[in-house]
Amino acid sequence: MSAPLYSHTDWGGFLKTAKALQARGHSVTWVSQAGLRPAVERAGLPFLSVEQSGWLWPPPPAPDLSTLAPAEAVMLRYRRALDTWLSEDLVGAAVDAILALANDAGKPDLMLTDPFLTAAALAAEALDVPLAVCGWIAQRDLDDEFLFPVQKVLGDESRQRLDRLCRRFGLTSRYFSPGPTPSILSPHLHVSYFSRRWYVAEEAHILPQTLFVGGRPDTPQDDPPAWLTAIPADAPIALVTLGTTFAGELGFFSWAAQAAARAGFLPVVVIGYHPYTPDEKAQLKAALPPGTRLLNWAPFNHLLPRTRLIFHHGGMGTTHAALLHGVPQIVVPHAADQRGQARRAAQAKVGLNLSAHDVRQGMLAQAALALRDDAAVQTNARALASELAALGGPERAAEAVEQLLTAL
Repeated sequence: MSAPLYSHTDWGGFLKTAKALQARGHSVTWVSQAGLRPAVERAGLPFLSVEQSGWLWPPPPAPDLSTLAPAEAVMLRYRRALDTWLSEDLVGAAVDAILALANDAGKPDLMLTDPFLTAAALAAEALDVPLAVCGWIAQRDLDDEFLFPVQKVLGDESRQRLDRLCRRFGLTSRYFSPGPTPSILSPHLHVSYFSRRWYVAEEAHILPQTLFVGGRPDTPQDDPPAWLTAIPADAPIALVTLGTTFAGELGFFSWAAQAAARAGFLPVVVIGYHPYTPDEKAQLKAALPPGTRLLNWAPFNHLLPRTRLIFHHGGMGTTHAALLHGVPQIVVPHAADQRGQARRAAQAKVGLNLSAHDVRQGMLAQAALALRDDAAVQTNARALASELAALGGPERAAEAVEQLLTAL
């Protein structure tokens, strides 16, 4: 089960793991809201829809964060993220929908969930079904003293929301961590599509049910899009993206594209399908440097092999795809897990971690120039890509899920 966004079928290899399980002879059904059906069925998987998955989409319009003090802006970003994955009304409706679906279609032997789908974890407990998490490590909670103030405030709020949901359904929060910032935690299996070295700073907190399987780039099965083949083969491309949920900050796209162009890259700006107004789109186009390709979506398996630098928000899927292709990264995290991805990219010496304040101070241009000229970062990025490719990827994840089914 996943949220109704294509990016939430990823996490480095979630959908590929489902396909690998199906290829091994298991009956696999993907569950989400109806909008995800075409993408899942194109992948060859059966799909069942629920009226509600518990994920807030589309998000409310993004406010102008440039007018806020940095601390206020961070709090607002985190609160928007919390409301996205832990809205009590939406999650409650989703649990009801999943239980009704199980009553009609039959209870599964095991549930796999994307890491932030609260309703899936609650429904798995209500159904008394084993749960596995695809795309996130199992880890001990940080002590309260190590949390940022914003994490303490919203951790308390998320715990209160979760407790109310558990009381509503008569649950004990079996599949959630018990600490000050609750998150989905399976005692059985967490699949990470990275390597243990990627999480070196968290080593002491990683629980033994975590399996690192890495991954490798997809070999395209179709022709590249015409807009990409029209770009000269020797033109160094810089990709600029904010994924799906955080794509509302249009200023980032223009600043990053300008920084890329000044460093000699050809910018490809991918803005997703956020509900921009015509005026917003027109303003963005006017702010982009000449020659920029502006797209709603781009096929990473064609684009990333030609990409020499990527500017992004630190989303799990985007970070993972860049690592698999050995592309140096400039990461500007917004909220949730993105801060960790940005920090890890810097620790692994495959990119730079910038704050929103850094961006407003014009540091994107300096960062682009630095990574363009740093051969060591490029070498590190290629080495980490090779490390991930050696771990087995989704096929190894499918083996682990199969072993779990047998053991239970």
